[in-house]
Amino acid sequence: MRKELEIYIHIPFCKRKCAYCDFLSGPADDNTIACYVEKLIDEIGAQGDCNLYNKTTVSSVFFGGGTPTILNGRQMQRIMKAIKLHFRVAEDAEISVEANPGTVNREKLAAYKKAGVNRISFGLQSAKNEELKLLGRIHTFEDFLESFWLARECGFENINVDLISAIPGQSLESWEESLRQVLKLNPEHLSAYSLIIEEGTPFATLYGEGTEEEEKLPTEEEERRMYWRTKELLEEAGYYRYEISNYAKPGKECRHNLGYWERKNYLGMGLGSSSLFDNVRWKNIEDLEMYLENSGEPEMIQKDREILSVTEQMEEFVFLGLRKTRGICMKEFEETFGKSLEECYGENVARMQREKLVIMEDGFLRLTEKGIDVSNYVFGEILREKEI
Repeated sequence: MRKELEIYIHIPFCKRKCAYCDFLSGPADDNTIACYVEKLIDEIGAQGDCNLYNKTTVSSVFFGGGTPTILNGRQMQRIMKAIKLHFRVAEDAEISVEANPGTVNREKLAAYKKAGVNRISFGLQSAKNEELKLLGRIHTFEDFLESFWLARECGFENINVDLISAIPGQSLESWEESLRQVLKLNPEHLSAYSLIIEEGTPFATLYGEGTEEEEKLPTEEEERRMYWRTKELLEEAGYYRYEISNYAKPGKECRHNLGYWERKNYLGMGLGSSSLFDNVRWKNIEDLEMYLENSGEPEMIQKDREILSVTEQMEEFVFLGLRKTRGICMKEFEETFGKSLEECYGENVARMQREKLVIMEDGFLRLTEKGIDVSNYVFGEILREKEI
């Protein structure tokens, strides 16, 4: 029986780094990008030809970044050709590409489609140009609209739109306007995340704890109102929330991301990418020069390899599974680990039930609406001070 495998490809380049971004990404010239593509193809070949993955079938490929659409059509086609040459890719595999509005045109989108890409994820973030400027985005809402309709004209029938709430100075009304503008387009999927002020970013300097501008951030109460208004508006429009921050039309859930939450095997390739295979976790190095010199020898570009203990596997099963609105399948937990969830975490789960933060029904343990508001607290409490 062949194992299911997801592939993640990291493209660490962008036109300009956004003020809130702490991802492994940054600007690069055309020569550096071209060289990276060559070395990435070398890594794909080396990984695909090793015995570890010869009994797997690739169910999804996800290009993340950075801005993957910084690649021209020929480069995308060559990468996809290498993946299909060295791995067994399912005919119905989901092939997703993150796209920055303004970095695509008709020719590029047509080339991506020909390469096998069947899902586009546009990083809009806001329909308000003043908010986009504040975030440091390179596009306008008008650029996004042009890119979105070009994708439709090129035959893309599965499009996601990313939005960010709790932007400095943002009100519930302006957030709602962004949602309504996107809903007019009827995309298949929406991801709506709250802004996180990450250390080491320009936003941390401007809006971090103790700064004068910190007061411009929406309060926690305002942020939660934005969250619940999102759910209301999207459900009215025919979307359902299948994960804490993700909404889809029925059957249009992001299969790749569901794989992460369900702890499926995934292989990351490219600079700084992470992998999980047969409960072994590792990541690639973040030094570009070293990656370019050694990409054809996977063991030379990997670090932090660890075999997850059974306890660590259980913990991941719990906190990742609870992110899904359907929650954790009790039967699946027991089949996977040989113990019931009650045996492992029963006392802590019961306490969360008493606080009305989780509910157990129809064989699933899931967060309540109240629990979603304090999800990190719930995860910590269920897993607290417990040795399996």
